[in-house]
Amino acid sequence: MQHRRMTAVTEFRELSPRVSDQLFLSPRMNFPGAARGAFAVELGRLLDRTYGIGQPKQLFDLLSAFALNFDCPWVAYGSRDQKGLKPVRGDPAVMLNYPDGWREHYLEMGYDKIDPTIKRGRRRIEAFRWSEVYNDESTTEDERRVLDEAAAFGLRSGVSVPLHGPDGSFAIMNFAQARDGEFPNRTITYLQLAALHFHLRVAEFANAAGIESTSNLSPREKECILWTAKGKSSWEIGKILGLSINTVNFHIKNVMRKMDANSRITAAIEVLKRGMIEL
Repeated sequence: MQHRRMTAVTEFRELSPRVSDQLFLSPRMNFPGAARGAFAVELGRLLDRTYGIGQPKQLFDLLSAFALNFDCPWVAYGSRDQKGLKPVRGDPAVMLNYPDGWREHYLEMGYDKIDPTIKRGRRRIEAFRWSEVYNDESTTEDERRVLDEAAAFGLRSGVSVPLHGPDGSFAIMNFAQARDGEFPNRTITYLQLAALHFHLRVAEFANAAGIESTSNLSPREKECILWTAKGKSSWEIGKILGLSINTVNFHIKNVMRKMDANSRITAAIEVLKRGMIEL
Protein backbone atom coordinates (compact mmCIF):
# COMPACT_ATOMS: atom_id res chain seq x y z
CA MET A 1 0.00 0.00 0.00
CA GLN A 2 1.45 3.34 -1.02
CA HIS A 3 1.50 6.03 1.65
CA ARG A 4 1.01 9.63 0.67
CA ARG A 5 3.90 11.91 1.67
CA MET A 6 2.66 14.42 4.23
CA THR A 7 4.08 17.92 4.25
CA ALA A 8 3.05 20.92 6.28
CA VAL A 9 0.92 21.99 3.31
CA THR A 10 -1.07 18.77 3.08
CA GLU A 11 -1.32 18.44 6.84
CA PHE A 12 -2.58 21.99 7.23
CA ARG A 13 -5.08 21.58 4.40
CA GLU A 14 -6.65 18.77 6.38
CA LEU A 15 -6.31 20.42 9.79
CA SER A 16 -7.04 24.06 8.92
CA PRO A 17 -10.82 24.04 9.47
CA ARG A 18 -10.38 22.42 12.87
CA VAL A 19 -7.37 24.55 13.87
CA SER A 20 -8.92 27.85 12.83
CA ASP A 21 -12.19 26.99 14.56
CA GLN A 22 -10.32 26.40 17.81
CA LEU A 23 -8.11 29.48 17.60
CA PHE A 24 -10.47 32.22 16.44
CA LEU A 25 -10.25 35.18 18.78
CA SER A 26 -13.81 36.51 18.74
CA PRO A 27 -16.99 35.88 16.69
CA ARG A 28 -15.82 34.82 13.26
CA MET A 29 -15.79 36.81 10.05
CA ASN A 30 -15.59 34.18 7.34
CA PHE A 31 -13.44 34.50 4.25
CA PRO A 32 -14.85 32.99 1.07
CA GLY A 33 -14.02 29.29 0.97
CA ALA A 34 -11.49 29.64 -1.87
CA ALA A 35 -9.62 32.45 -0.12
CA ARG A 36 -9.61 30.57 3.17
CA GLY A 37 -8.12 27.52 1.47
CA ALA A 38 -5.49 29.65 -0.28
CA PHE A 39 -4.40 31.23 3.00
CA ALA A 40 -4.13 27.81 4.63
CA VAL A 41 -1.95 26.61 1.75
CA GLU A 42 0.28 29.69 2.04
CA LEU A 43 0.70 29.09 5.76
CA GLY A 44 1.60 25.48 5.06
CA ARG A 45 4.19 26.59 2.51
CA LEU A 46 5.66 28.99 5.04
CA LEU A 47 6.02 26.17 7.57
CA ASP A 48 7.66 23.90 5.00
CA ARG A 49 10.13 26.52 3.80
CA THR A 50 11.29 27.60 7.24
CA TYR A 51 12.89 24.23 7.90
CA GLY A 52 15.36 24.78 5.09
CA ILE A 53 16.43 28.16 6.46
CA GLY A 54 19.77 28.67 8.19
CA GLN A 55 19.60 32.35 9.21
CA PRO A 56 17.02 34.35 11.20
CA LYS A 57 17.07 37.12 8.57
CA GLN A 58 16.01 34.64 5.87
CA LEU A 59 13.26 33.43 8.19
CA PHE A 60 12.06 37.00 8.68
CA ASP A 61 12.01 37.56 4.91
CA LEU A 62 9.77 34.51 4.50
CA LEU A 63 7.43 35.74 7.21
CA SER A 64 7.28 39.21 5.64
CA ALA A 65 6.37 37.69 2.28
CA PHE A 66 3.63 35.64 3.96
CA ALA A 67 2.23 38.77 5.66
CA LEU A 68 1.78 40.41 2.25
CA ASN A 69 -1.03 37.91 1.62
CA PHE A 70 -2.96 39.91 4.22
CA ASP A 71 -1.92 43.37 2.96
CA CYS A 72 0.64 43.78 5.75
CA PRO A 73 3.83 45.28 4.26
CA TRP A 74 5.20 46.21 7.70
CA VAL A 75 6.35 43.57 10.18
CA ALA A 76 8.34 43.90 13.41
CA TYR A 77 9.58 41.32 15.88
CA GLY A 78 11.04 42.39 19.22
CA SER A 79 12.26 40.16 22.02
CA ARG A 80 12.42 41.44 25.58
CA ASP A 81 13.63 39.99 28.83
CA GLN A 82 13.37 41.37 32.33
CA LYS A 83 16.09 43.91 31.49
CA GLY A 84 14.16 45.26 28.51
CA LEU A 85 14.49 45.32 24.76
CA LYS A 86 17.53 43.87 23.04
CA PRO A 87 17.51 46.34 20.18
CA VAL A 88 19.88 45.33 17.40
CA ARG A 89 18.42 45.34 13.94
CA GLY A 90 19.39 42.13 12.16
CA ASP A 91 20.00 40.35 15.46
CA PRO A 92 17.52 37.56 16.28
CA ALA A 93 16.27 39.69 19.18
CA VAL A 94 14.87 42.43 16.92
CA MET A 95 13.96 42.27 13.25
CA LEU A 96 11.77 44.72 11.40
CA ASN A 97 11.07 46.28 8.02
CA TYR A 98 9.34 49.43 9.27
CA PRO A 99 9.88 52.65 7.27
CA ASP A 100 13.23 54.23 8.11
CA GLY A 101 11.59 57.51 9.11
CA TRP A 102 9.32 55.88 11.64
CA ARG A 103 12.08 53.70 13.07
CA GLU A 104 14.36 56.70 13.65
CA HIS A 105 11.53 58.81 15.08
CA TYR A 106 10.46 55.98 17.40
CA LEU A 107 13.96 55.68 18.83
CA GLU A 108 14.60 59.39 19.14
CA MET A 109 11.33 59.93 21.00
CA GLY A 110 11.99 56.98 23.32
CA TYR A 111 8.67 55.42 22.36
CA ASP A 112 9.85 51.94 23.32
CA LYS A 113 9.25 53.07 26.92
CA ILE A 114 5.59 54.03 26.37
CA ASP A 115 4.53 51.89 23.40
CA PRO A 116 0.99 50.79 24.35
CA THR A 117 1.20 47.59 22.29
CA ILE A 118 4.12 46.43 24.44
CA LYS A 119 2.29 47.32 27.65
CA ARG A 120 -0.83 45.45 26.56
CA GLY A 121 1.17 42.53 25.18
CA ARG A 122 2.77 41.88 28.56
CA ARG A 123 -0.70 41.37 30.05
CA ARG A 124 -2.24 39.38 27.21
CA ILE A 125 -1.80 35.95 25.70
CA GLU A 126 -3.98 36.31 22.62
CA ALA A 127 -3.39 38.61 19.65
CA PHE A 128 -5.08 42.01 19.62
CA ARG A 129 -5.83 44.85 17.22
CA TRP A 130 -4.19 48.24 17.65
CA SER A 131 -7.64 49.83 17.51
CA GLU A 132 -8.53 47.94 20.71
CA VAL A 133 -5.51 49.46 22.43
CA TYR A 134 -6.28 52.96 21.13
CA ASN A 135 -9.87 52.83 22.37
CA ASP A 136 -9.03 51.27 25.74
CA GLU A 137 -9.84 53.64 28.59
CA SER A 138 -6.58 52.73 30.34
CA THR A 139 -4.49 53.93 27.38
CA THR A 140 -2.98 57.35 28.10
CA GLU A 141 -2.85 60.26 25.68
CA ASP A 142 0.94 59.86 25.38
CA GLU A 143 0.45 56.21 24.45
CA ARG A 144 -2.21 57.11 21.89
CA ARG A 145 0.24 59.58 20.39
CA VAL A 146 2.57 56.68 19.56
CA LEU A 147 -0.18 55.08 17.46
CA ASP A 148 -1.23 58.41 15.92
CA GLU A 149 2.31 59.13 14.81
CA ALA A 150 2.78 55.58 13.54
CA ALA A 151 -0.28 56.17 11.34
CA ALA A 152 1.27 59.41 10.06
CA PHE A 153 4.28 57.37 8.91
CA GLY A 154 2.04 54.89 7.07
CA LEU A 155 1.32 52.24 9.72
CA ARG A 156 -2.39 52.96 9.85
CA SER A 157 -3.75 49.76 11.39
CA GLY A 158 -2.15 46.74 12.96
CA VAL A 159 -2.24 43.55 14.97
CA SER A 160 0.13 42.57 17.78
CA VAL A 161 0.88 38.99 18.77
CA PRO A 162 2.31 38.55 22.31
CA LEU A 163 4.77 35.67 22.66
CA HIS A 164 5.50 34.72 26.27
CA GLY A 165 8.25 32.39 27.41
CA PRO A 166 9.82 31.04 30.59
CA ASP A 167 11.60 33.18 33.20
CA GLY A 168 9.61 36.27 32.30
CA SER A 169 10.86 36.43 28.73
CA PHE A 170 8.56 38.21 26.33
CA ALA A 171 8.48 38.91 22.62
CA ILE A 172 5.96 40.65 20.42
CA MET A 173 5.24 40.47 16.71
CA ASN A 174 3.52 43.39 14.98
CA PHE A 175 1.84 43.28 11.58
CA ALA A 176 0.77 46.63 10.12
CA GLN A 177 -1.25 47.78 7.12
CA ALA A 178 -0.97 51.02 5.18
CA ARG A 179 -4.75 51.51 5.22
CA ASP A 180 -7.44 52.01 7.82
CA GLY A 181 -9.67 49.09 8.65
CA GLU A 182 -10.21 46.20 11.02
CA PHE A 183 -8.41 42.88 10.65
CA PRO A 184 -10.83 39.96 10.16
CA ASN A 185 -10.57 37.36 12.89
CA ARG A 186 -9.35 34.64 10.55
CA THR A 187 -6.57 36.93 9.34
CA ILE A 188 -5.48 37.35 12.95
CA THR A 189 -5.55 33.58 13.43
CA TYR A 190 -3.23 32.96 10.47
CA LEU A 191 -0.87 35.76 11.51
CA GLN A 192 -0.80 34.47 15.07
CA LEU A 193 0.09 30.95 13.92
CA ALA A 194 2.84 32.31 11.67
CA ALA A 195 4.23 34.52 14.46
CA LEU A 196 4.31 31.63 16.93
CA HIS A 197 6.12 29.40 14.46
CA PHE A 198 8.62 32.17 13.68
CA HIS A 199 9.27 32.73 17.39
CA LEU A 200 9.92 29.04 18.01
CA ARG A 201 12.31 28.83 15.06
CA VAL A 202 14.21 31.91 16.27
CA ALA A 203 14.53 30.26 19.68
CA GLU A 204 16.02 27.21 17.97
CA PHE A 205 18.60 29.42 16.25
CA ALA A 206 19.48 31.05 19.57
CA ASN A 207 19.83 27.69 21.33
CA ALA A 208 22.00 26.33 18.53
CA ALA A 209 24.25 29.37 18.73
CA GLY A 210 24.60 28.91 22.48
CA ILE A 211 25.30 32.58 23.12
CA GLU A 212 24.57 35.72 21.16
CA SER A 213 27.27 36.70 18.71
CA THR A 214 29.06 39.85 19.82
CA SER A 215 31.73 39.98 17.15
CA ASN A 216 30.28 42.90 15.23
CA LEU A 217 29.33 46.44 16.07
CA SER A 218 27.37 48.60 13.67
CA PRO A 219 29.13 51.68 12.26
CA ARG A 220 27.00 53.95 14.45
CA GLU A 221 27.74 51.87 17.56
CA LYS A 222 31.46 52.16 16.83
CA GLU A 223 31.18 55.94 16.46
CA CYS A 224 29.30 56.35 19.73
CA ILE A 225 31.57 54.10 21.77
CA LEU A 226 34.67 55.69 20.23
CA TRP A 227 33.61 59.13 21.43
CA THR A 228 32.71 57.58 24.78
CA ALA A 229 36.26 56.24 25.01
CA LYS A 230 37.46 59.79 24.32
CA GLY A 231 35.55 61.01 27.36
CA LYS A 232 32.55 62.60 25.65
CA SER A 233 29.10 62.64 27.24
CA SER A 234 25.97 61.50 25.40
CA TRP A 235 24.99 65.14 24.87
CA GLU A 236 28.40 65.93 23.36
CA ILE A 237 28.33 62.83 21.16
CA GLY A 238 24.88 63.81 19.94
CA LYS A 239 26.14 67.24 18.93
CA ILE A 240 29.15 65.75 17.13
CA LEU A 241 27.16 63.11 15.22
CA GLY A 242 23.90 65.02 14.80
CA LEU A 243 21.90 62.57 16.92
CA SER A 244 19.51 62.93 19.82
CA ILE A 245 20.65 61.92 23.32
CA ASN A 246 18.14 59.04 23.25
CA THR A 247 19.63 57.68 20.03
CA VAL A 248 23.19 57.96 21.37
CA ASN A 249 22.22 56.15 24.57
CA PHE A 250 20.42 53.52 22.48
CA HIS A 251 23.62 52.68 20.58
CA ILE A 252 25.83 52.78 23.68
CA LYS A 253 23.48 50.39 25.50
CA ASN A 254 23.72 48.04 22.52
CA VAL A 255 27.50 48.02 22.87
CA MET A 256 27.26 47.46 26.63
CA ARG A 257 25.03 44.46 26.05
CA LYS A 258 27.26 43.01 23.35
CA MET A 259 30.33 43.43 25.55
CA ASP A 260 28.46 42.14 28.63
CA ALA A 261 29.48 45.34 30.41
CA ASN A 262 27.66 47.08 33.25
CA SER A 263 28.89 50.56 32.35
CA ARG A 264 29.75 52.51 29.22
CA ILE A 265 33.37 52.92 30.34
CA THR A 266 33.78 49.17 30.82
CA ALA A 267 32.22 48.62 27.39
CA ALA A 268 34.60 51.13 25.79
CA ILE A 269 37.61 49.45 27.41
CA GLU A 270 36.45 46.03 26.19
CA VAL A 271 35.91 47.29 22.64
CA LEU A 272 39.40 48.83 22.62
CA LYS A 273 40.90 45.64 24.03
CA ARG A 274 39.32 43.59 21.23
CA GLY A 275 40.69 45.98 18.62
CA MET A 276 37.24 46.88 17.33
CA ILE A 277 38.03 50.62 17.48
CA GLU A 278 41.22 52.67 17.73
CA LEU A 279 41.71 55.95 19.57
